[in-house]
Amino acid sequence: MSTVPSSNFINPIIPGFYPDPSICRVGDDYYLVTSSFEFFPGVPIFHSRDLVHWRQLGHVLDRPEQLDLDGINASDGIWAPTIRHHQGRFYLITTLVNRRGGEGLHNFVVTSDNPAGPWSDPVWLPDAPGIDPSLFFDDDGRAYYIGNRRATRPGLGAAQREIWLQELDLASLRLIGERYHLWDGTGGAHAEGPHIYKRDGRYYLLISEGGTHYHHCLTIARADHVSGPYEGNEANPILTHRHLGRDYPISNVGHGDLVETQQGEWWLVALASRPYGSGPDARTPPLCRNLGREVILAPVRWEEGWPIVSPGTGRVEQSSPAPNLPAQRWPMPAACDQFDDEALDPRWVFLRTPRASFWSLGERPGFLRLRPGPPLFAANNCPSMLCRRQQHIRFAARTDLEFAPRRPGETAGMVLFQNAGYHLRLEVGWYETGPALRVFQAQGGPATLLAERQVGGARLGLKVEAHGQEYQFFVAERPGRWEPIGAPLDGRVLSTDRAGGFIGAMIGLYASGDGGPSEAVADFDYFEYQGW
Repeated sequence: MSTVPSSNFINPIIPGFYPDPSICRVGDDYYLVTSSFEFFPGVPIFHSRDLVHWRQLGHVLDRPEQLDLDGINASDGIWAPTIRHHQGRFYLITTLVNRRGGEGLHNFVVTSDNPAGPWSDPVWLPDAPGIDPSLFFDDDGRAYYIGNRRATRPGLGAAQREIWLQELDLASLRLIGERYHLWDGTGGAHAEGPHIYKRDGRYYLLISEGGTHYHHCLTIARADHVSGPYEGNEANPILTHRHLGRDYPISNVGHGDLVETQQGEWWLVALASRPYGSGPDARTPPLCRNLGREVILAPVRWEEGWPIVSPGTGRVEQSSPAPNLPAQRWPMPAACDQFDDEALDPRWVFLRTPRASFWSLGERPGFLRLRPGPPLFAANNCPSMLCRRQQHIRFAARTDLEFAPRRPGETAGMVLFQNAGYHLRLEVGWYETGPALRVFQAQGGPATLLAERQVGGARLGLKVEAHGQEYQFFVAERPGRWEPIGAPLDGRVLSTDRAGGFIGAMIGLYASGDGGPSEAVADFDYFEYQGW
């Protein structure tokens, strides 16, 4: 039985790998977007009316011509979008990080009259350096681009960034006029994620500093003019958890965006992580964050011209009183996807932009059909795989697979991954001894075979259960007769603390070949995910 009062909400408000949230309000409606990195479609967009309950409308970048992720490195791709609304139109600005061949960073804007889409093709800003772009619309109708860039002022280190501003012409979506240096932050590394707000005639510049891990924080400055000069708040940082210990239940808090409700309240959405699982010995605090960076909500009160986040505690609480807004609970998403719709559930994404027609919901109604593609996780490719986020510390995911491999190299199954070099997978394939079920683990190198079982018949149940950092695969050769395969696995390989990068653990269904033509197909009857 829950002990949380009905008027309270629970953090995170959007669990799982949804980092770098940005929010805007239009009347009684709130819209929120997050980073999506190397996954397609890009930039998931959510809708709420009470800031607590959110439903996904879809993705902003849902067409290949909008988002080219071919060959993108792990944790590159779409970083830190900002969403804003101005005179009946939605604007989204973001960075495509593409370090293949040293091509670098590309900032662009897309627009739409409807947050659910369709959104326009990108308008690129070739003269906008840096990452984490944001937009500000002033009372006089002028629009501004705010971003970060490598420090140009003497005396700043290699990890230092500075925040800059330039006017944006809304008719052409081009930068115009003089470029202004605004602020270097308080001295923390990687000043980024800038947003400007106007309140009581003053301009407020909110940024993140300290990197996106344990030392992450939010700082703020203000000015009488949008171009500055900006003075920092003497109480900076206005939010951080770096002083609470590495095993604090909510850590890495930062990269936030402020919003004012129609009731005049102010709230902050930001990213945070939930570390869990023991370290290498009893004295080591948990450092692993399989779920990645998630969306949290915190109240804000203004005092003497400055915002105070979580008044009275100064930290993000796991449970807090809800905003003074009428509760709007959306229907819960189905725990089981029966694959009987014409379109994919928006929780499914691809690893990079799909160019080949390797999947279908219509060839065999009621099934997700995957055709074997290139070897899994080879050469920054787009594998024949659909994946979704792990969103709970304890969960079970299962499916029924019909697959008859016909030659060596043809495999299909379920994978939990952080990146190509750090993953766990349960697959059916054709091996030297014939058809078999195998468990593999990769932790920084080639995948290692951990368990094998000969199987008969073309239909198998595949399941994984996670209890904290203990992951266990199961197989059912007859409906409901689940048997463990192999020993429990160390789930810490799915954490950024082990694998690096910026994403959270993903669960994928896949079919892989050796690169040659294949007539085999992998049919998944359903996918069920239950979190506790």
